[in-house]
Amino acid sequence: MEGQLEPTAENLDRAFLLSLDENKDLLGKAAFERSAFPSKFINRELSWLEFNDRCLEEARDIENPLFERLNFISITGSNLDEFFMVRVASIHDLVKADYTMPDPSGLKPQEQLERISERVHEMVRRQYSTVNRSLFPALEKEGFFIKTPDQLTEDQLKFAQRYYESTVFPVLTPLAVDAGSPFPLIANKSLNLFVMVEQPDRKLKTESEKSFAIIQIPVVLPRIVQLPDPTGKSFILLEDLVILFINRLFSGVKIGDIARFRITRNADLEIDDEDAADLLVEIEYQLHKRQWGEVIRLEIDRDAAPAIVQELYENLKISDINVYRVPGPLDLTFFSKLPKLIGDRPDLKYPSFVPQPSPAFLRQGDIFSVLRDRDVILNHPFESFSPVIELIQQASRDPNVLAIKQTLYRVSGQSPIITALAAAAEAGKQVLVLVELKARFDEENNIQWAKKLEKAGCHVIYGLVGLKTHSKITLIVREEEDEIRRYVHLGTGNYNDITAGIYTDLGLMTSSETFGRDATDFFNMITGYSIPLGLRKLIAAPRWLREDTISRIKQEARNAKEGKKAILVAKINSLLDPEIVESLYAASQAGVKIFLIVRGICVLRPGIRGLSENIHVRSLVGRYLEHSRIFYYYNDGSEDLFLGSADWMQRNMDRRIEVQFPIEDRNVRNRIFRILRLQLCDTDRARIMAPDGSYRRVDRRKSDPLDSQMQLAADALEAAARLTPAPKDLDRFIPRESDSLLDSAEGV
Repeated sequence: MEGQLEPTAENLDRAFLLSLDENKDLLGKAAFERSAFPSKFINRELSWLEFNDRCLEEARDIENPLFERLNFISITGSNLDEFFMVRVASIHDLVKADYTMPDPSGLKPQEQLERISERVHEMVRRQYSTVNRSLFPALEKEGFFIKTPDQLTEDQLKFAQRYYESTVFPVLTPLAVDAGSPFPLIANKSLNLFVMVEQPDRKLKTESEKSFAIIQIPVVLPRIVQLPDPTGKSFILLEDLVILFINRLFSGVKIGDIARFRITRNADLEIDDEDAADLLVEIEYQLHKRQWGEVIRLEIDRDAAPAIVQELYENLKISDINVYRVPGPLDLTFFSKLPKLIGDRPDLKYPSFVPQPSPAFLRQGDIFSVLRDRDVILNHPFESFSPVIELIQQASRDPNVLAIKQTLYRVSGQSPIITALAAAAEAGKQVLVLVELKARFDEENNIQWAKKLEKAGCHVIYGLVGLKTHSKITLIVREEEDEIRRYVHLGTGNYNDITAGIYTDLGLMTSSETFGRDATDFFNMITGYSIPLGLRKLIAAPRWLREDTISRIKQEARNAKEGKKAILVAKINSLLDPEIVESLYAASQAGVKIFLIVRGICVLRPGIRGLSENIHVRSLVGRYLEHSRIFYYYNDGSEDLFLGSADWMQRNMDRRIEVQFPIEDRNVRNRIFRILRLQLCDTDRARIMAPDGSYRRVDRRKSDPLDSQMQLAADALEAAARLTPAPKDLDRFIPRESDSLLDSAEGV
């Protein structure tokens, strides 16, 4: 079948025609007129919210297994947390600074906050409608119950009381607030109870003299408490357990209204690394401050008493548009923990799939000898991340390896790569590691790893002034038969063995001399004062990537104007850069057929007559998080293909160290082309973007069903099985789609 899937321009041309048909169904007989939109750019924040809404759709989709729906509802909650802590917080800062310049979409900061609030309030309504009307009933149908205090049986009530007295009560700390006790500092993302109290020996003169207390629900205890249940599995949330026995905390006083609430603070670090004498110390200081930034969002019980709401307004100094009254549990991330408590229910999860071994390494254990013969591409998570780990481990043990150089942006909590790098340094090898301390929300983890590596004898660089190092590159220098050979790994994703199991990413392993020389020059550039005029194959940001990208888009436009076939395909996570968007618009007007597979933010408007009618944008949200970056330019038949670490965003082009690299090996190219073709034909997980920024699912009635991720998983199983017989007890993964689309001559 592999031979039938070669990525010719004709195939991509057919894919474009299919995409146009999809657009016609979605948009009507013709493209939208330019006059229908005030700006040719979509606001980035509203575009991101559309992405989170696509995640919410997965939670609402009853065709998805129940446990996966729980995970998606949890993802939508954690996504919103980060969105408020970073993006909304930054817009708040602009408003406070009286900044009134509009963004490319034409919205001023205050207008953005208002539009965001409107959109998020609607999203929260749909979140809790999903929880209350769909997920809770679905759980109960399976015999799993999240109980409220009034629903407990007598036995459950006794258990709850014992657990409260033995485990919960000793940890709780009620904080009184009155004339002598100020309002406490509430930690970011903490779950709290607001409790109105009245002391009987005190005659209140006015309403304002009522006392209250704040109780933080302890994060050191499990949020979900399992209850005895002979017929199924029942649980109660910790905050409800505290409310149930609230009198135990306030003996001798009368308890009034109670409300759950949660706040989100500004957590965007303000680091001027040009002024920071010691970046490590400065980041550690800023991390401490993150818990106590300005309050950006308040979530509170829908039925909270007006007096409680007013007190929180005044003490938290929060505006009404950032207050969210919710009819259900606060902090929906607890849903992701529920399946582990319920236990083994494979029927409520995606079919099991274990990342498969790469066929390139199945019959030969020595990675270096394999790479001397050919380039190898790894497609995660369908193929195992193990070869990357084993490459570093083998290098750390090999007496012929002289040096290891690597950039690290995010790694796992128990990273085997860190352990291998430390072992290599302790063995006397030269080990250089650039650890990016400014990787958002991984700063603390990276600080710990950096210190460990330094203690082991590694040369550690804490990032570069004014730039984030986001590239994924490893260089290994090895002495072989009186010559020095260099081995290189380049990837689209992080050196993180955990996320490699849930993110789709690609990694190239090669011993190409040209790549090795470029990798050497790249590391010399970021560690020393070397400034090469250019690299041979690698394209690095911020020095060359923007210029190269714009140039290639313009070349396709010139080819189209000359009547030549012109096709551009880009698979990215975000499209934000105004200059690139304008170049794509110009290319579309010239006649270039443009396919964009954009997971998250896309500020470009597709399908507008005279502007972008030749641009098709789709997004895939499925079992795995799409993370790979792939770039294809037809280039008058040369068919240039690149992978890279950078999205089409200003930060990636101008403020980050990124690496984009060409794919030249025919076998590797064919594998990547297959990925593009499958994703352009996906009917199960793809959504098509309309000019207004909304998304609609592909009409499944017009083509054979295809889930591109599941097909790639099936490909990996098939490839591994050719060389290694599958164990009899293996729970085989079976994709849901038909192969007819791929095997047909009329197929895309």
